[in-house]
Amino acid sequence: MHAETLQSLCERSGGILLTKDIVSAGVPSSYLTAFLRDGKLERVGHGVYITPDVLEDKMFTLQARKNRLIYSHDTALFLHDLTDRDPLTYSVTVPTGYNTKRLTEEGLSVFSIKPDLYGMGITTAQSPFGRPIRAYDAERTLCDMLRSRHQMDGALFPEALKRYVRRKNKNIPLLMRYAESLRIDKLLRQYLEVSL
Repeated sequence: MHAETLQSLCERSGGILLTKDIVSAGVPSSYLTAFLRDGKLERVGHGVYITPDVLEDKMFTLQARKNRLIYSHDTALFLHDLTDRDPLTYSVTVPTGYNTKRLTEEGLSVFSIKPDLYGMGITTAQSPFGRPIRAYDAERTLCDMLRSRHQMDGALFPEALKRYVRRKNKNIPLLMRYAESLRIDKLLRQYLEVSL
């Protein structure tokens, strides 16, 4: 019975399982251990397992393991199709006070922001494998790129802003509200005057 439940979870989840899903389905850990031993599942990170036929979705599994990180900056630009550059390392944002040591050891570019600004503009994007991940929306991402302009490739922001203003679904009032909250509204206005 529990083996069938675990097999069904594997099929429904597209081959990526989280420990919390297994526990909430009431499957004892001994069945997970048996699936691992028999090669039906493989552990790819703390609390994250995949079936052998699935390519690991690093963005999805990373966020499943570290649920406070939000994809941001150049990584979010890529997710929102505001750049053609595939990120070599993932940029993530966490609230100030979060221990970033392990994240930087894993090769991530980590940004910290005050907790009251951390939640602003979080949306659901799709990983390159089509799985749901949390990233900042396009407007917040542009603001973050401008705020961190001295730490990022200088060519990324102007090109991304040009792409953004050509979109039908752009939201300039929202972009400006974020810019005011992040105290870069005067600087952003200068860039927008050139782009619009």
